[in-house]
Amino acid sequence: MGGIRAIIVWMAVALCSVCAVVADPLSREDLAAFVQPPFSIGEAVNDRGVWELLNSGGALAGYVFETEPMAPLPGFSGAPINAFVMLDLEGQYIDVRLISHNEPIFVSGLGEAPFHKYFEQYRGLSISQSLVVGTPYGDGGEGGALVYLDGVTKATASVRIAHESLLAATRTIAREKLQGVSSGPPAYPKRDYFEDLTWADLVAQGLATRKQITNAEVDAQFAGTIWADDDPEAQDDPDGLFLDLWVVDIGPPSIAKAALSPDSYAELQGFLTISPEAEPILLIEAGRHGLVSDDFVRNTSPAWISAQQDALPISLRDADLLVELADEAPDGVAMILRTDRRLGFDPASEWTLGIEAVREHGMFRPEIGSVTLTVAHATPERYFTRPGQIKQSPPWLDALRNRQGDMIVLSAGLVALLIALGPGMTRLSTATYYTPIRLGILAVVTGFIGWWGQGQLSIVTPLATLRTSMDQGSYAFLLYDPFSLLIWAVTIVGFVLWGRGLFCGWLCPFGALQEFAHHLGRLLRLPRIEPSALWDARLKWVKYVVLGGLVATVFIAPDHVDKAVEVEPFKTAITTFFIREWYYVAYAGLWLVLGTMLFKGFCRYVCPLGALMAIGGLLRGRDWIARRAECGSPCQLCRVKCNYGAIKKTGEIQYSECFQCLDCVTIYNDADQCVPLVLAGRAEKRRPTLSQGVPAE
Repeated sequence: MGGIRAIIVWMAVALCSVCAVVADPLSREDLAAFVQPPFSIGEAVNDRGVWELLNSGGALAGYVFETEPMAPLPGFSGAPINAFVMLDLEGQYIDVRLISHNEPIFVSGLGEAPFHKYFEQYRGLSISQSLVVGTPYGDGGEGGALVYLDGVTKATASVRIAHESLLAATRTIAREKLQGVSSGPPAYPKRDYFEDLTWADLVAQGLATRKQITNAEVDAQFAGTIWADDDPEAQDDPDGLFLDLWVVDIGPPSIAKAALSPDSYAELQGFLTISPEAEPILLIEAGRHGLVSDDFVRNTSPAWISAQQDALPISLRDADLLVELADEAPDGVAMILRTDRRLGFDPASEWTLGIEAVREHGMFRPEIGSVTLTVAHATPERYFTRPGQIKQSPPWLDALRNRQGDMIVLSAGLVALLIALGPGMTRLSTATYYTPIRLGILAVVTGFIGWWGQGQLSIVTPLATLRTSMDQGSYAFLLYDPFSLLIWAVTIVGFVLWGRGLFCGWLCPFGALQEFAHHLGRLLRLPRIEPSALWDARLKWVKYVVLGGLVATVFIAPDHVDKAVEVEPFKTAITTFFIREWYYVAYAGLWLVLGTMLFKGFCRYVCPLGALMAIGGLLRGRDWIARRAECGSPCQLCRVKCNYGAIKKTGEIQYSECFQCLDCVTIYNDADQCVPLVLAGRAEKRRPTLSQGVPAE
């Protein structure tokens, strides 16, 4: 029991402890290994890993740096993604390469090659270009202001974090070295500063900037090109407005209140509470051009819209907010874009918005041409504050905010499940259509928790926690996946209330897949494989041996843990959705095919996480499955019906093997199935008959 208590304490500490991790910049020798002739490394520029880049003649050619010291944005694993960057004096990427990371999807999922290949795309691109991860929607990539970088399927979060970290670090260098501009803290709206403003005040004070461009002016910019005559409407109405654009920075509350309706203002303030680093920009367009193409997708970067500040691009993205304007505001198509101050945008300094005017020449394979229509905007300093040092929100909080929607759905689902099950598990088990309801819940677990939310718990987390405790490292990585952490928390609560069964029976996506495989086998009338009672008992010890082997690997060969944990098919079946090497897919498929004949064989006999769950289940404070005196002697119905073999001949429940399927609970409360209740019912029916046959005195 002492060892069990130690494991329990260890798990609790792992879930509750957080400490900071700060990486030191690489040495000159380490960075020099990435620099290829004719270039070489010169003198250090600062203490954050930035060095001069020299050409073959010894002259300054640019700068060499790593991204982590300047932009330590946490990756999906919690650790920053560190990249090597060579930047020339014109702001062009000479080389970008991955140095280090700890992203699980690449470490032992998709492999390292896709991540390395992703970084190769930056070579030859410039920081003056608007770089976006993803693919253009429709024809939005042709003639637009954005340069699209191919992401990596199943690793979107990791790639986006790497991209933002790279851009943030590069902008810091560009502001300090390429233009001599200091990269001080950005301006933040004063949340407690208010002015009583109307839309007329916004216009009069220059807080709302208007840009009008006629059809003739756009025609003049295309003059002399093959697209000069490709807009008949502009030639028919040269004085008509091609663009009638209003630009308003609605970060300051006073300005937002004057530009938006009360409902939209309240929605915006809620959005800024969740995303305090965002600077919202309101655009209103009343001309014939519009703001986005017909193929635009909400919550993405509009292909026609770009922005720059100090000749550096500003990343703009649709805020996905419904816009209702104030009564005095002009009519037109309105949308709210967002940018991030942490990536270098200063809302109190002048910046330039660009709108692409796109034309097509030709019918079948048209050539795309475009010109950029620009409008400059700045918001007075009085609406902003510049703290000497911005206290950034902790990375774990950013991770929580990024998954806010999923966390709300998951929390509501878990609460609903716990309420439906009830303390004694009798609420759901007595439902008329219990089996369809259970399978429906398991389908949601597989789809939402597993494939969508990537919340499949794994033995990897406890082993990583053990390794961290050995190295006296940080447990912060646990907090960067709040979705899985919430499932861990509920699972531990389940240990106390019911034992291992809450997770193994209701919350494990791969376990749900095995249960579906079992029902498919019954539907196809495949033969059942069921070990004898003796072999069943023996095989159940295998999972503890596997768990022990994995723990030993942490101590003896820690570098091989990533391969050893592949005994779990979870990463293949759930995390990567079977997109892996064939032997991993074959292994996972083997257990699912076997599951059509051997009921949940992996869960019962091999799963190391299940072994750990069984140990954690010793926290259970009660025997929650009710028993009668007749259970086990003479009645054996529940034991025979239990697919998990978790009921002894004596009728005693083996909670360490109980998956909380509730079949025995259903039988116990069913007067038509439970043998003692059936016999009692028959006796009750005979009693009135006997009493009627007794003569009166």
